Amino acid sequence: MPSNVKVLLVDDNPMVLGMLQQSLSPLASVSTAADGADALLKAVDDPPDLLISDYRMPGMDGRQLVEKLRTRASTAGIAVILFAAKADIAERLHMQPPAEDLLEKPFFLRDATQRIKRIIDKIALEKMAKSAPAEGVLRGTLAQMNVIDLLQSLEMGRKSCQLALTHDRDRCDLFITDGQITHAAYGKLQGDEAVYKAMAWSKGSFEINFEGRATQQTTTHSTQSLMMEGLRLLDESRRDDAEGAEDDVLLDS
Repeated sequence: MPSNVKVLLVDDNPMVLGMLQQSLSPLASVSTAADGADALLKAVDDPPDLLISDYRMPGMDGRQLVEKLRTRASTAGIAVILFAAKADIAERLHMQPPAEDLLEKPFFLRDATQRIKRIIDKIALEKMAKSAPAEGVLRGTLAQMNVIDLLQSLEMGRKSCQLALTHDRDRCDLFITDGQITHAAYGKLQGDEAVYKAMAWSKGSFEINFEGRATQQTTTHSTQSLMMEGLRLLDESRRDDAEGAEDDVLLDS
């Protein structure tokens, strides 16, 4: 189910534009533009949450598009992802504020989609937090955002909170400080093992209390390390295998 995030995808290559739109549509509400001028008009008329644009395009390029959007109050806060050649990335593009991510061309469609998904999830969580009740507690289901997506979004946003996960009669409480899991408790399990158990849940609900704080440190790894090890323990067959790699598509524009 697509999130409540609006994405504007910009590329002058119709094939790249079409394949990216198809790949991202299950994740967000995606609109497209074939050049910078068209994208500028669409963004001003209906500001997206995330702009994904090629850096090198005829006429108005990606950098010029972003600069024009950032001069307007209504579009200045749009998150940006740019597709750029290695030489452009090496120049750091000198953008202030910087882009959320820079993807080097050529890129594999699956890899790009995974990286974009992390940004979409982060934006979705921030939008949900803004609409949370006055007590500062955000509630949802793991069908809306799974455990990995929640942890990645909280890490990227450097959030501090208590994340309570429930599945049937089970409950796991994770305490996060500046995006890092510091304490986790699941029944008699604590620390890393509690995190790994909760990561196996595909159904259930979550509750984020942005006032919740940990009083102890039981985890021994960073959030990224915990997620990587948890995924390995969960199901190694979910990793990219040789058959999946053959189905991937290398895109350049």
